[in-house]
Amino acid sequence: MKRFSILLSLSLFFLSGCNSLPDPHICPTVAAPVGQGNVTVEVLAESDSSWDGATLPSYPTEAAQISVVKFTIPPHSKLKWHKHPSINAGYMISGEILVTAEDGQTQVVKAGEGLIETVNTWHYGRNDSDMPAEIVVVYSGVKDRPLAIIRDAQ
Repeated sequence: MKRFSILLSLSLFFLSGCNSLPDPHICPTVAAPVGQGNVTVEVLAESDSSWDGATLPSYPTEAAQISVVKFTIPPHSKLKWHKHPSINAGYMISGEILVTAEDGQTQVVKAGEGLIETVNTWHYGRNDSDMPAEIVVVYSGVKDRPLAIIRDAQ
């Protein structure tokens, strides 16, 4: 699976104490916080493209809005066809899902894995297991723009 840095870099910047570096505007992609204790950093995904190989779009110039959303997908259920107008990435907390794009490409995401989602590509997720699948998704969106658009015809 490809790795993501955009969202992780932002998260690490704000959580890692990069503002305590000599130049707070420069922070390594993966930096451990300054202070006591042993901190480990594991990049779960990092890429300039989504899981289906499409290059991620440039960030919009409108007012940014970050959303962190936890989804719990019941066992043996399928999400509706949808697409995301903004860059987003997820971390599978538990269970696993199969993501299927309109062109037939698929990606299995298992607990502990990161996923860089498609942008403006119709797709759906499916949980074929006997347990709920939990995923946290971070959307790098735009104020007043939906996180997902649901396709009318299923």
